[in-house]
Amino acid sequence: MSSPAPRPTRGRGRTSRRPAPAGPDARGTEIELEVGPVAHGGHCVARHEGRVVFVRHALPGERVLARVTEGADGASFWRADAVRVLTADPDRVEPPCPVAGPGLCGGCDFQHVTPARQRALKAAVVTEQFHRLAGLDVAVEVEQAPLAGVAGDAGVAGGEGEGLRWRTRTQFAVDAEGRAGLRAHRSHQVVPLADCPISTRAVVGSGVLGARFGNVATVEVAAGSDGAAPLAVVDPLPGTHAHLPKLPGASVAVRTPEGLHRVSGRTWVGERVTVRTGDAEREHAFRVGGAGFWQVHPAAPRLLGEAVLAALEPRAGEHALDLYSGVGLFTALLAEAVGPEGSVLAVEGEERAVRDARRSLHEHPQVELWAGAVQEALDDEELTARRTDLVVLDPPRSGAGRAVVEQIAALAPRAVAYVACDPAALARDTAFLAGHGYRLEGLRAFDLFPMTHHVECVARFVR
Repeated sequence: MSSPAPRPTRGRGRTSRRPAPAGPDARGTEIELEVGPVAHGGHCVARHEGRVVFVRHALPGERVLARVTEGADGASFWRADAVRVLTADPDRVEPPCPVAGPGLCGGCDFQHVTPARQRALKAAVVTEQFHRLAGLDVAVEVEQAPLAGVAGDAGVAGGEGEGLRWRTRTQFAVDAEGRAGLRAHRSHQVVPLADCPISTRAVVGSGVLGARFGNVATVEVAAGSDGAAPLAVVDPLPGTHAHLPKLPGASVAVRTPEGLHRVSGRTWVGERVTVRTGDAEREHAFRVGGAGFWQVHPAAPRLLGEAVLAALEPRAGEHALDLYSGVGLFTALLAEAVGPEGSVLAVEGEERAVRDARRSLHEHPQVELWAGAVQEALDDEELTARRTDLVVLDPPRSGAGRAVVEQIAALAPRAVAYVACDPAALARDTAFLAGHGYRLEGLRAFDLFPMTHHVECVARFVR
């Protein structure tokens, strides 16, 4: 039987403490904590007898009873879950998902917080990371991402609470009994799900959560904005043959060492994005193969596309470089902005994404696509000999890193637009860029991952 989510209680009350278990392991120890500021990673910082405690399911200023989930008696820090709220913050709410509590699903971090306060917490994290890692004091507002009016938004909002039904791509783990769900926080334990309230109805309607699988590790469901059936990509357990249920509401493909094996339907999803440039709007169509990368919030492609264009202010005839270009979202927008007399070179390491981009961008002769590692491409003599006016940088969560930043700076672009899903990585790379003569001139943040601690940023750098 699962334990309930923490509930606010009046006053301090009387609490009992379990004695610490014998030996070095402190797991299970219950302690009262005064909760301090939010920290990067979906938890808050507290202190207990001189030791730092990273506590989840809490809010700054609360007093909670917390149960240690990781830590030894002699460790400098512990991790803990707030299992009982003694003094509640006014922004605490009942989680909309029944498995969002301590010890249960680890997919969300902030379901116990109002959406507006979630954005404030994320803004505080961005500010703290820039102060600590880049030595900059930046004020940022995390902007709400709308669902209404987004292409393919049918069944996304549906009158449900704010911050729900936005995730168009969800990777589910499969337990030993063949049930799909999500893992507990920092654990291999799979929590089976009947529903995932942050996933769109199209994802949930694929039937994956009600099915039973055999010899399967994960199932990733992607629902494109073109309205077609979602795609379920199955990863078998190593060395086994997957046993699949019937999923009449989805296309199905199995990932093999040779690539995707089609079981039913198609092995890709279609995405449509309408972006405003100046006074005009234009719809762009993209093909995303398998479970390839695409922003999971339906509003993200438009918001980020328009933010990148605003950061770069591209001009006709300029030459742009799109790094970690994926299936070519920013490439397409830049190609239109610089026109046929300009050029866009897109570099992406995943060959399938490059093939998809080639299909989507064939009408832009000023676009050139390179498949390969970004760092190796930036060392290529053909690239370094080119004129580069603009750079879009959309690296993985770990960031671009010192070497790539140095290579970009050597190209001397007049502006760089950096799209980041991790504020710590962005702040570190901001410091590297500053060391090569580029200053941060603008920063926007978007709440593209409600209920989680993740936040997407777009930064503008100029020489």
